[in-house]
Amino acid sequence: MALIPSRPSSSEAPNLGRRQFMNLLTFGAVTGVALGALYPVVRYFIPPREAGLSGGALALDELGNPIAANGWLASHPEGDRSLVQGLKGDPTCLIVEGQGAIGAIGIHAICTHLGCVVPWNSGENKFICPCHGSQYDPEGAVVRGPAPLPRAMAHVAVAGERVQLNPWSEIDPRAGGKPWWS
Repeated sequence: MALIPSRPSSSEAPNLGRRQFMNLLTFGAVTGVALGALYPVVRYFIPPREAGLSGGALALDELGNPIAANGWLASHPEGDRSLVQGLKGDPTCLIVEGQGAIGAIGIHAICTHLGCVVPWNSGENKFICPCHGSQYDPEGAVVRGPAPLPRAMAHVAVAGERVQLNPWSEIDPRAGGKPWWS
């Protein structure tokens, strides 16, 4: 007759065998090493954030260095609309307004037709897409198609020497409605 092991009562601790203990110890060690090895890989794919930007980004030059406001203003005349790396690394136009002032609005430099980068044409005082000829006024509203929508905007703020770009989520002042890009 075979004996059936009885269940331990609630006051007794279950008997953990040597093999179960070694399996648990091995599993814990392998899991710890695997998580330790994966942590730097996961951190590599998550971009670093500057403290206090609340979803925004620092404006960067073509080499990826943060832009110093005084240096930018010294090398860009009034009315200039030059490209910087903005939100999500996309090109954004910073506007120089007056002597020593960067405008409070940045204009996303991507054409809403097919995604070309649209430079400022100072001779015609508008943005002209080199791909299909879409034209935008100085504020980024469509003047001539085939672009269907105005260009996205971002808030620009100067904090000390750093130029910060933050997402625009308010009403689009050019169209008077909710922005299509938010």
